[in-house]
Amino acid sequence: MKGSFTLVDVLLVLALLNEATLTVKGRPHCKQTNSGVFRPHSVSISEFGAVGDGQTLNTKAFQNAIFYLNSFADKGGAQLFVPAGRWLTGSFVLISHLTLRLDKDATILGSTNSDDWPLTDPLPSYGRGRELPGGRHRSLLYGNNLTDVVITGDNGTIDGQGTVWWNWFRNETLDYTRPHLVELMNSNGVFISNLTFLNSPFWNIHPVYCSQVRVQNVTIIAPLDSPNTDGIDPDSSNDVCIEDCYISTGDDLIAIKSGWDEYGISFARPSTNIIIHRLVGETRSSSGIAIGSEMSGGVSEVHAEDLQFFNSNAGLLASMESIRMSFMTLMLFP
Repeated sequence: MKGSFTLVDVLLVLALLNEATLTVKGRPHCKQTNSGVFRPHSVSISEFGAVGDGQTLNTKAFQNAIFYLNSFADKGGAQLFVPAGRWLTGSFVLISHLTLRLDKDATILGSTNSDDWPLTDPLPSYGRGRELPGGRHRSLLYGNNLTDVVITGDNGTIDGQGTVWWNWFRNETLDYTRPHLVELMNSNGVFISNLTFLNSPFWNIHPVYCSQVRVQNVTIIAPLDSPNTDGIDPDSSNDVCIEDCYISTGDDLIAIKSGWDEYGISFARPSTNIIIHRLVGETRSSSGIAIGSEMSGGVSEVHAEDLQFFNSNAGLLASMESIRMSFMTLMLFP
């Protein structure tokens, strides 16, 4: 679906939503980011004992490499290069002024052992795990309070191997909320580009409490019946640009969020100035772009154009649950 069809969807939503407003005005442009930043220091993950055979667990190698590169944070930053191979790992933590770069034939594989995905606290704007009370499993690539982070490659792959997680979810054997592929919290200057994301256990890319985020030229794929495999979910974040992406998943291609129920209202951080250009994708059960349903902190200044959605349940969907609603402003261009 494209152009005027998206506008029709929005008008139908707004007829039911007194709190929302629709504005059509001059097209916004994404701000430049640190996409082309030069890192004066670079190492390969293989220098830290990692083995790209798809079987050796390399979590310690990734963390040791990143710990080493942290010493260059005030010297222009550093790059961690992942060469060709299949690099099995559990969750690892990123740092500021870092570029994680994947070779075109490199695949980072998420471990299928839940113990390799440590638990972390619930988000304060959610108050609990999204699926279950208590904590949640940390994302495969995780960072908090970071500045200047680049995750990129020559169309390398990050594969969450989510089948085991989907089965645990369907069989109701999970004790905690499933992990994302990428979650960055309280961070500024984030650039994610030129990668393929496959089979996330839960949401794929989740910037939360972030600003100046750009996601460009990424492909996100999961089976169309995989549960809750949202593509890109800006959450209580501002100045987010999503451009030139293809997404085919079992849930919303993009879901703009800002917290859950009373926790999101209390946290009171909206998602604002979200720009979406040239998005193509497919989702049979959900929406091309969803506003909510977790949006208690409000959503404003959502700009979207040049959208092509196939077989989607809805082109654009906004939550009707008033308890999760603060305010919403949408801007679309035919």
